[in-house]
Amino acid sequence: QVQLVESGGGSVQAGGSLRLSCAASGSIFSLSIMGWFRQAAGNQRELVARIAPYGTTTYADSVKGRFTISRDNAQNTVWLQMNSLEFEDTAVYYCNLNHFGSAYWGKGTLVTVSS
Repeated sequence: QVQLVESGGGSVQAGGSLRLSCAASGSIFSLSIMGWFRQAAGNQRELVARIAPYGTTTYADSVKGRFTISRDNAQNTVWLQMNSLEFEDTAVYYCNLNHFGSAYWGKGTLVTVSS
């Protein structure tokens, strides 16, 4: 059974930075695509960034150049470094593990950016 635990959310002023972490249990982390999604109030959940097992990354256009996703397969951990935060980045951020089509989600961590 895979469990994902996010941490690092909080409140920050516009222009500030936060670093989210997601720790995964189980033995499939290193073979899985890891992603960060977010859901703002009243909106659908959307992809923020994704990283393949060996490091290939994908970003939403809205966060390119500001956010960086990284992973350590030995630690079963994925991070999302968020810089130059904007009010529009306010959302609950969810960690996602995708293992050959089977998806697992964390419970989410709230990021609030004040303008």
